Amino acid sequence: MSGHYEASLHRIESLARPLVFTNGVFDLLHAGHVHCLEEARKLGEGLVVGVNSDASARRANKGPGRPFNSEQHRCCVLAALRCVDAVFMFDENLPLGLLQLVRPDIYVKGNDYQLTALAEARVMAAWGGRTVLIPRHDGLSSSRLVDRILGAHADRLWPA
Repeated sequence: MSGHYEASLHRIESLARPLVFTNGVFDLLHAGHVHCLEEARKLGEGLVVGVNSDASARRANKGPGRPFNSEQHRCCVLAALRCVDAVFMFDENLPLGLLQLVRPDIYVKGNDYQLTALAEARVMAAWGGRTVLIPRHDGLSSSRLVDRILGAHADRLWPA
């Protein structure tokens, strides 16, 4: 384990339980992300967020040129939110190793996922943790935001 993880894990050990964990790319932070993070935080006394590294985000196939914001910038923005207690970056496709290190009491994802399809839910069940799916706000996604921006500026990007 790297020194960075050791220092961060010491911080996590100091957080009150129940401890909540969620993860994602969080490329273009929007109200849907903030809603999910705030709802996740309400489920426990501490919130830890896993952030996909740039390489991991590209493998998630979020679209051409994504992520727009670097892994460092995405972590910085999330760490500034008052509902977030700690931020970790992970390079794997799924945060399974990070979940095992943090060992949260509750794992949270948006309800656009199927509980039975989440490998993270099976990892959580191994130590008696639970997984909660939080309702998403319709129409709020980074991909839709990108589409809106491109649509609004199509005349500048693709002259007639």
